[in-house]
Amino acid sequence: MRIIFMGTPDFAVPCLQSIIEKHTVCAVFTQPDKPKGRGYALTPPPVKVLAQEKNIPVYQPKTLRTEEAAQLIRDLNPDAIVGVAYGKILPKEILAVPPYGCINVHASLLPKYRGAAPIQWAVINGEKETGVTTMYMAEGLDTGDMLLKEKTEIGPEETAGELHDRLSQLGAELIIKTLQGIEEGTIQRIPQGDSETCYASMLTKELSHVDWNKPAQEIHNLVRGLSPWPVANTTFHGKLLKIHKTKIADGYSGEAGHPVNANGAFIVCCGGNTALELLEVQYEGKKRMSGKDFLRGHPIEEDMILR
Repeated sequence: MRIIFMGTPDFAVPCLQSIIEKHTVCAVFTQPDKPKGRGYALTPPPVKVLAQEKNIPVYQPKTLRTEEAAQLIRDLNPDAIVGVAYGKILPKEILAVPPYGCINVHASLLPKYRGAAPIQWAVINGEKETGVTTMYMAEGLDTGDMLLKEKTEIGPEETAGELHDRLSQLGAELIIKTLQGIEEGTIQRIPQGDSETCYASMLTKELSHVDWNKPAQEIHNLVRGLSPWPVANTTFHGKLLKIHKTKIADGYSGEAGHPVNANGAFIVCCGGNTALELLEVQYEGKKRMSGKDFLRGHPIEEDMILR
């Protein structure tokens, strides 16, 4: 098939690679380059990097809601358009162009977790299972008819970053099965409905601050879900302490937020008479280190409460 691929971040790269190996990618649409790093150098999206390596034409329009964009799509004459974390909703003029339709790869078991951060919210909410769904694009956000799904368990210690990498590979396999099924006419489209819908809003730094009054399991899920960004945090002696990795600590209870040095282990009491061990932390202006190494240089005071 002749495919236009629309995608931007790392998550979309395996899908593009798998389509390149099986089909003709006539063009790639991605977001404009953005300034990054201390020097604010313009940096291309990961999808653009791969497309240029494969000598595929790349387009980076600021919007698709123009007649010029619609005409460009028509001139490219695709059999199908595949979107993976592109970051723009396609207008109906473009949705109507390809004869096999516009297909999206979404990192959740739709209709649950529509929106920008489905992987992270599945972890934060303590879900045991997630997956990838392919679907026809519609004018709404992740509302089109579903095509295929692939499920996977979420590990009890798995971070959003680790799950992201697994789901990106799962999506790469599923889009090939989906394109084959569409071409052969063997896939039945299934309306989503709204009964199980929950919206996975974009992550913000405001989510990062830990409320120690919550149970340890809930905080543990937050730490996992905010890794690698924006990273859960608390304050220690008035300075920011990022929390990169934790585990449930049994046998400890006390006032919520009270830290304990348990034979070198960095334990914090949580709500509901639960506790959490901080395995990896990063003090303001310092490098990431183990909780045990942190305590060697930062003793705990008897009446201390983390806020």
